[in-house]
Amino acid sequence: QVQLVESGGGLVQPGGSLRLSCAASGSRFSINRMGWYRQAPGKERELAARITSDGNTNYADSVKGRFTISRDNAKNTVSLQMNSLKPEDTAVYYCYADIPRSSFVPDLLRYWGQGTQVTVSS
Repeated sequence: QVQLVESGGGLVQPGGSLRLSCAASGSRFSINRMGWYRQAPGKERELAARITSDGNTNYADSVKGRFTISRDNAKNTVSLQMNSLKPEDTAVYYCYADIPRSSFVPDLLRYWGQGTQVTVSS
């Protein structure tokens, strides 16, 4: 059973920083992509950042230059360093991991963490 556990959310003032971490356990196969989505109240879930197993990254335009995603393949962890936070970054942040269904089938299954609240407010 694959589980993703997030940590690091909280309340921070505008301009501040937070670091989110997510640890995946229970996977029998190497994790493909990992990343973070976020969902603000009344809005759809959107991709914030993602990273492949070989370190290629993508960011939403709204977070480029402020957020940095990283991962440790040996530990199956992904982190999101968030700097220069703005009130519009307030959301529940969900980490995810794309893992092969089996060694014979290339399909990827997506697993989600439970979400962690980030609130940016003075």
